[in-house]
Amino acid sequence: MASDNESDAELDENYYTFLNLPRDATPEQINTAYRKQSRIYHPDKHMDPESKKKAEIMFNRTKRAYEVLSDPHQRAIYDSVGEKGLKTEGWERAVVPRTKTPAEIREEYERLAQAAAERRLQQRTNPRGNITVNVNATEIFTPYDDTEMPRVEVSSMSIAQSIEAPITRKDMIIMSGNLYSSNGTGTGGFMVAGRRLLNKGWLEICLGAGNGFLLGLKGGRTLTSKLTLNGGTNMNFQENGVIPVVFSTLAVQLDKHTVGSLTLNAGPQSSMTTQVDHSNDQHAISTSFVIGTPHMYFGVSYTRKMLENEMKLKLATKVGTFGFLGEYGVEKKVSKYSSLIATVSIGVPSGVILKLKIIRSNQSYVFPIHLSDEIVPAAVFYATVTPIVAWFFVKKTIMDPMEADRKNMEVERTKRQNEQRLAARKSEAMAAIHLMQSTYNRILQEEQDRRGLIIKRAIYGCINEGTSQFKPEASHDVTVPIQCLVRDGTLQLYESSKCDLPGFFDPSLGDDKILRIEYTFGDVSKTVNLKDNEPLRLPG
Repeated sequence: MASDNESDAELDENYYTFLNLPRDATPEQINTAYRKQSRIYHPDKHMDPESKKKAEIMFNRTKRAYEVLSDPHQRAIYDSVGEKGLKTEGWERAVVPRTKTPAEIREEYERLAQAAAERRLQQRTNPRGNITVNVNATEIFTPYDDTEMPRVEVSSMSIAQSIEAPITRKDMIIMSGNLYSSNGTGTGGFMVAGRRLLNKGWLEICLGAGNGFLLGLKGGRTLTSKLTLNGGTNMNFQENGVIPVVFSTLAVQLDKHTVGSLTLNAGPQSSMTTQVDHSNDQHAISTSFVIGTPHMYFGVSYTRKMLENEMKLKLATKVGTFGFLGEYGVEKKVSKYSSLIATVSIGVPSGVILKLKIIRSNQSYVFPIHLSDEIVPAAVFYATVTPIVAWFFVKKTIMDPMEADRKNMEVERTKRQNEQRLAARKSEAMAAIHLMQSTYNRILQEEQDRRGLIIKRAIYGCINEGTSQFKPEASHDVTVPIQCLVRDGTLQLYESSKCDLPGFFDPSLGDDKILRIEYTFGDVSKTVNLKDNEPLRLPG
């Protein structure tokens, strides 16, 4: 785990900013930037031994940035996952030979990165589990006796846990158990399963005990690139006989974003389910039609994905022989592996139910709170408003301070982890400024002769709160590097952190920084303050 965290905190080299290029730079722009920077840092341009040594360092960085950005395959990997993708042995070899275009490389690399992240997550979060606590709070809105305090009680509780133990790359042992308690009585069960991965599918044999001895066989197979089949059978041996169950699901990929499936269950409660799921980056729609015993119903759900806010809004309804049910709710991602879900369910005969769910990696905690047996407006109102008020209270008093502390700890950890690299960046920035002197004098003289863009002073770093003054210990002078970026009376900076520009370094990792440029153009003096990631074009 530590190694994963360390790799996440490692500072990446921004090749685009180092060459002062936009992310969509053309090959011509890359070549031009490389030639321009090479004229400054090529070791043959400097005769002094100390300057030549500094030039070799800066020229190697320039050459490395050019090699990556000028090669479509390396650039595609770098654009997808950054510098670490170019350093990870085996990934580039696994991706490049099997793909032909940069788009294909990005897609395949992202798939591999996601799969690796999921494997690490599973290793950290086993076992998997679910805890459900059903709460009966119906007396709050429909009291039996107005003279007594309404009772809120736990009506039932269930716990399920499972552990996956890989034996080989293809074989796995799965152990799971569950407990259920309601009104003073309880049941439970235990199951052991062995799963083996096959060429185009999987096979699983399971043995269980609880409500009688259980023997099961499951499997799945990919029939074509768009068709998969899963199925199996269970035999439940009880005192009054053997209860067999047979089930199967046929799924087909209808298009890039849509999957259809047909599920058959034959047993004590037989059913046939037809389902179509459509999902993209903005929304997800699911429809299902179920024919079976004891009920038949039609259901539809809609999810609006608000990725920028890490939030999902959900609407769902079911109508059938049991009555009807409507749901609305929200899912909010609160951390990398944690989410909160609040759903209000309104139906006949179920009444009003508020469902709260906490997901932490592969663990989930569910709290269905039954507020009324009938549709009571007050119950609907409080079921809707209470989670919102509680969320804002918890967020402001607990989560925001915890997140601020977490970010501060992350910044400190990154500083410690990259202490030597930050010191090297500072040393390289000072060396770059030294090597730029002749170029700076030439460009400055050219701009003075044409009364063009003359940088009087440029400072990069942090300012004191409430003032416009820079912190001396968290800022440095970048007049020379900025003037050297002027070309034919124009300065162009792109949308990225300025600390990766030649002659720059990060004077205060993790803090907000600005770039202040005092300049004259056509003998008119001006000052501009620029946020760290803000683009700029002078004269504007």
